[in-house]
Amino acid sequence: MISSPPSVIRLAQYTTTELDEITGGVPDPFGVAGTGLTWLPKEAHFGVRDHGRLVAHAGLVRVTVAVGAARSPVAGLGGVVVAPDARGRGLARAVVAAAMAHARDTGAEYGLLFCLPERVPLYEHLGWRLVDGGLDVEQPDGPVRMPLPALWTPLAGGAWPAGRAALLSLPM
Repeated sequence: MISSPPSVIRLAQYTTTELDEITGGVPDPFGVAGTGLTWLPKEAHFGVRDHGRLVAHAGLVRVTVAVGAARSPVAGLGGVVVAPDARGRGLARAVVAAAMAHARDTGAEYGLLFCLPERVPLYEHLGWRLVDGGLDVEQPDGPVRMPLPALWTPLAGGAWPAGRAALLSLPM
C-alpha cells in the first residue's frame, strides 16, 4: 500500500516498457487511437512507484499557443495514467500536481491538456477549466480542430486568452 501522500519522482526515462508496466500492456490505454491524431512526445516525466512497480505517470512538454498575434508559452500535460489496481488513491492528483509544480519553474503561462469527455470532471476537480471554443492543433498534413476537450490551468496568473486559439505543435 502506498503511504499518504504518495511520493512522486522525476523519471529518467519513460518508454512503452514503463507505460506497459502501469497499464498491463493494454492497447490504446488513453482511448485516443480513434482520433487519428499524431501526438507529441513528452520531455519531462513524473511517476509514482509502489514496491518498485511504476503505478502512475504524467508527462510534460513545452509548447506554444497562439491567439491572434499573441503567443504564450504553455506546459502541455499528457500521458496521465494510473494502474487500474492503484486507482482511487490520489495518484493522478499527485503526478499532475508534481508536473504542474515543475511547469511553474519553466516560465509557462498556462498548463494545457486534452482528454476524453468522460475524464473532464476529474480534471475540473483538480482545478482545470475548459478552453472555450476548443483549439486547433498541428498535424503532419496541416492544422485540424482538436476533437477532444481542451483544458487549461493558470501557472503565472491570468485568464486564458479570448479568441480562437491554436497550438503551434502536435498535441501532447
